[in-house]
Amino acid sequence: MFSKSKITPPAKDAKTASDTRGKPSPTPPTTPSSTAAPTPVSPKAKPPASTLSADLAIKGNLKTAGDIQIQGTVDGDIRAHLLTIGEGATVKGEVIADDLVINGRIIGRVRGLKVRLTSTADVKGDIIHKTIAIESGAHFEGSVTRQDDPLNADVAKTAVPQKTKSLTEKS
Repeated sequence: MFSKSKITPPAKDAKTASDTRGKPSPTPPTTPSSTAAPTPVSPKAKPPASTLSADLAIKGNLKTAGDIQIQGTVDGDIRAHLLTIGEGATVKGEVIADDLVINGRIIGRVRGLKVRLTSTADVKGDIIHKTIAIESGAHFEGSVTRQDDPLNADVAKTAVPQKTKSLTEKS
C-alpha cells in the first residue's frame, strides 16, 4: 500500500547552493546551529563620564543623563545619573542624581536615590534620599528625609514632616 519515496531537498536550497560560487548569499540560512550570534539591540550607548577639572569654575546649571565627576567649583544646580563630587570640589546649588557620592562640599539641597557622604564630605543643606550612607568624619548640617521617589521635584518640595501623635495623647 505504501511506497517509500526518495526525499529530495527543496529546489530553493539547491538553487542557493549553485548561486553561491563566489557570490554572497542574499539571505543567510536560518538554522539553529548558526555560529553568528545576533547583535543585541541596545537603546542607546551610555556616554563616558564627564570630568570638570579642579581649575574649572562654572556659573550655571548642568544637566545630563550621563555621569559627571566634579573637581572644581559649580555655582548652580546639577542633574546627572551618577554624580561624584571630588574632595576639593564645591557646589552651591541643588544637586539631583540617581547615584551621588559626595567627597567635597555642597551648599544646597541634595536629592538622590542613593546618597553617600564619605569621610571628607561637607554638606550644608537638606538631603532627600531613598538610601543614604554617611561615613564617620563626614560633616552634615541640615535635615535628612527618606522618600521612595526623591527625584520627583513635586514630592520633594511638598515634603513636610508630619506631626505624629503619641499613644498617650488624646485626639
